[in-house]
Amino acid sequence: MIIQPTSVAALTWLGAAAGASSEGWRIGSVLSARPLGISEQGLMVLQVGALTVEAEAPGTKLPPQFQVRVLSLGAQPQLEILGAGSQLDGNVNQALRERLPQQNGYAPLLATMGALSQWSIVRQLPPYLRSALALLEHSMSTPQEVSTGEGLRQAVNRSGIFLEAQLAQAPASDATTAHDDMKGALLRLVAILKGQPLVGESSDAEVDPPLLYRGVLPQGRFPLPPELANSSEATDFLPRLYTDVQAALARLEVAQLQAGVANWLVEIPIQDADGADVLQLLLKQQHEGEQTWTLGFSLDLPSLGPIVGELQLRGLRLSLRLWAQHRDTVDRLEEQFEDIRSRLDATGLFLDQLSCQFGLPQAGNSVSAVFLKATV
Repeated sequence: MIIQPTSVAALTWLGAAAGASSEGWRIGSVLSARPLGISEQGLMVLQVGALTVEAEAPGTKLPPQFQVRVLSLGAQPQLEILGAGSQLDGNVNQALRERLPQQNGYAPLLATMGALSQWSIVRQLPPYLRSALALLEHSMSTPQEVSTGEGLRQAVNRSGIFLEAQLAQAPASDATTAHDDMKGALLRLVAILKGQPLVGESSDAEVDPPLLYRGVLPQGRFPLPPELANSSEATDFLPRLYTDVQAALARLEVAQLQAGVANWLVEIPIQDADGADVLQLLLKQQHEGEQTWTLGFSLDLPSLGPIVGELQLRGLRLSLRLWAQHRDTVDRLEEQFEDIRSRLDATGLFLDQLSCQFGLPQAGNSVSAVFLKATV
């Protein structure tokens, strides 16, 4: 559920005026909510904690009492409705509450690692830290690997989502299970960085909620701030590296906590000679009538710009829709349509739709929550 008050200041002031502490509106907090009626403008009036907000009526009926969880703050705070049938286990809820304020995508971490990889900087690092960074880079996939079905399957398996399950199934004598796993590499790097003399580890920058609540969104390469872009001292990068690693690890653990039988979100860093990019995959399974699988993906490459795609498989019938932010990328993708049709014909699938649209799809499609727009 997306709540959109006029501003964070208004949210804090109204909460104080109602006798409520703004501390309750922290990322991960769970608040009580109830519908109060309909306003003269036809908007639904809700009480969320100590605040009263107006919202567009959602497409589903709200119960007399329910709870919402704060996913993000800022000019447009986002809250998820926790219905009676979707109450999270207390331990899982607590784990989400701890990680949501920390989580962020891979892009900032990849930018920091790219800067540290310069020989003049990396040689200043102690050998054990260089080894941990090399292990993390080794855990990334290459464009050649993810361009095949088997390579993509292996990339998903070592994305970190399944680390604990793989460790539980591996023989006790096998010490290589987590060797090329992203989460294993992140955990090792965090443990090493905790022993480094770091300053300014925390960050007040706002981060977006988990992608599971917004659909797949392309993550472009992240520019370093000027003070780091012009630095050649390795110690200048260590606080930023520690923050970025913790944020990426928290993001991965949020994805693990939200993973279910029918919904999976996976982010795969892809490294080549020119830099690193992030491939996002969202897999959904539906059982309305005939079983349907939907695979969403996004990628932002310097040569093509942001691209979003969705494949929907119902039985033997496949629909493929693409979106690209740049017009020339649309033309380049459409030039591949004939080859795509030929490849699909060879698999025995029936192609119902194949299209590429200019512009990106509207963000905010959720696989697990009811959303509505509201104002205080």
